[in-house]
Amino acid sequence: MSVSKGSNSIIGGIDARRIAELRAAEAEIFRKARPKSQARTGNGIAGYFDGVPMHWMTDWPTPFPILVESARRATITDADGNQLDDFCLGDTGSMFGHSPAPVARAIRKQAGRGLTYMLPSEDALAVGTLLQELFGLPYWQIATTATDANRFALRVARAVTGRDKILVFNGAYHGSVDETMVRIKDGKPINRPGLAGEFRDLTKRTKIVEFNDLPALEAALQAKDVACVITEPVLTNSCMVLPQPGFHDALRRLTRETGTLLLIDETHTISTGRGGYTQTHGLEPDLFVLGKPVAGGVPASVWGMSEETASRYAAYNRGKEPGYSGMGTTLSANPLQFATMRATLEEVMTAENYAHMERLAGKLAAGLAAAIKRYHLPWHVMRVGARVEFICAPGPLGNGAEAESAHAPELEAAVHVALVNRGVLIAPFHNMMLISPVTTAAQVKRLVAAFTEVAARLAA
Repeated sequence: MSVSKGSNSIIGGIDARRIAELRAAEAEIFRKARPKSQARTGNGIAGYFDGVPMHWMTDWPTPFPILVESARRATITDADGNQLDDFCLGDTGSMFGHSPAPVARAIRKQAGRGLTYMLPSEDALAVGTLLQELFGLPYWQIATTATDANRFALRVARAVTGRDKILVFNGAYHGSVDETMVRIKDGKPINRPGLAGEFRDLTKRTKIVEFNDLPALEAALQAKDVACVITEPVLTNSCMVLPQPGFHDALRRLTRETGTLLLIDETHTISTGRGGYTQTHGLEPDLFVLGKPVAGGVPASVWGMSEETASRYAAYNRGKEPGYSGMGTTLSANPLQFATMRATLEEVMTAENYAHMERLAGKLAAGLAAAIKRYHLPWHVMRVGARVEFICAPGPLGNGAEAESAHAPELEAAVHVALVNRGVLIAPFHNMMLISPVTTAAQVKRLVAAFTEVAARLAA
């Protein structure tokens, strides 16, 4: 959020020159502390396009990627021996800590039994029941990523409704599902800026409205041509936006009235509590998706169906032309996934662990808010269970457009690097911080202290 102030720019309430000075100074500190990382990643890693194995590794605001030596519990150690309290936790992939002991044991045990063979294992028998009990839906399928799970669930929605359109909320995150890659610009739907190699007008089959805008949602569903509304319970991948009171009740009512299925994507909001936001707040989705942390860091995802949706899909399958459905991948539902999911669901994703996460997340949110108030910064803090975010703009935010405009990339980058130099790592794409079952009160205290010090520097 920038405004003009004479010849200077103000970003998030801070003079842009001060932000640039802080980032330059912190970048130099970062370099001096990491000569091995700089030597091995600073000019790109040989053999990889853009010098990294995955393009988003260049999106970290640090001068070059940190070369990780090891990650244990909620701590990362880099190649230069620097230790970081890890609140990024694989941007939710390691939400329950790095290599939880039950998951590590399951990996070692399954490695001696074979890693993939396209047939169910003993663990598969247990996982089906665990998914029913924890998330409340009766029928499940296993995929490798939440993107896959969302894509397959949307196929089911189109199959059973006979409709070709979906509806997504502006600013929502559903992995790299093509039809969700739309945005609102100047009041009109457009393909999301920056898409590579996309030649289709995705808005032909995707409707998009703002989160929390019930009149717009009602109008978009009125034609009864939308197969499915796909949504996060809380917008999370931009600046965090909470649902306004009554929003989810109205969303469910409107989808039922128009014969539209409702898909709840809990890939991030599983931080809310055991069973996710859906169980905590009594949502009633027709389809449910969870990826990232469900197998303790091993790539896996799940998608579930309500009784009615499964019955309709079974009827569709009985009547459709035989042949490949276009859903599923060879490595989906492999025994390593089942072994690690069983360990996660039984021994890691427990009520006791969530209670610990909730308690420390509350302390973190309060500490960050106190620092913001102390230095009179026009920022705010949001929290969904174990997920905490500071936002460099006034709040709360009401929709995706407001979340997009609240981003302050230069300011956020400076804060991120300064936190790394004080021994704290947070998510690179936004200001998200996660509390895991193995995060300690001391780590939270250090994060609050580091944030407070950086806030003081910026506000001086």
